[in-house]
Amino acid sequence: MPLALVHARYQLLETVRIPIAVVGSAFFPAASMLFFVVPFAGDDPRGATLATASMVTFAVMSANIFQYGIGVAEDRAQPWDPYTRTLPVGPLPRFAGRVLAGLVLTFISLIPVVVIAAVATAATITAGALLAALGTILLVSVPFTLLGLTIGYALPSKAAIAVAQIVFFPLAFGGACSPRRVGHPASSRRSRRSCPPGAPSS
Repeated sequence: MPLALVHARYQLLETVRIPIAVVGSAFFPAASMLFFVVPFAGDDPRGATLATASMVTFAVMSANIFQYGIGVAEDRAQPWDPYTRTLPVGPLPRFAGRVLAGLVLTFISLIPVVVIAAVATAATITAGALLAALGTILLVSVPFTLLGLTIGYALPSKAAIAVAQIVFFPLAFGGACSPRRVGHPASSRRSRRSCPPGAPSS
C-alpha cells in the first residue's frame, strides 16, 4: 500500500504540472451546468437536484474514460512503463496508484459542478444524502474506470483517443446526461409561460 501511495502521488504531481489536464476534466461538466441546468432547471429544486446528479455522472464518466483510456495508452508508449514491470514489486503498486490518483482527480472534477449547483440553482441535499452520494460516486466510477482501463491497455495512444471519444459521446449525450433530458421538465414549463395566448407550446 505505501508503494501504491507513492505511485499515486507521482501521477498526481505529473498531472498537476500540466494544469489544462485538470481543468479540462472539470470544464465540460461545469459548462453543461451553466448552459443547460442553470437556465432551464435552476429554479426547480427537484429538477435542479436531479440535473446536478446527471452532471455529476457526466463528470465521473468523462474523467475516468479519458483519464484512463488515453493516459494509460500514453504511459504504455513510454520506456518507463515496461521498466516498472520488471521491478521486484511487480506492476500492482503502479496500477493501484493509478486508480487512487484517478479517484482524486475525479472528485476534483466534481467541485465546480457542486459549487455551481449550490450557488446558482435551487438544488437541495441533506447531510445523509450527501454521504450516500459520495459512496454512490465511488460505485458509479467502477464501470467507467474499467472501461477506460480496457481502452488504455488494449489500444495504442492514437487509437485510444479516438475510441475514448467514440465511446464517451453516445453514453453522455444519448443517455441520462443528455442536455435535452436534463433540462426538459423546467424548460417545457418555461416555454409554456413564454408563449403568447393561443400559441402552441412545446
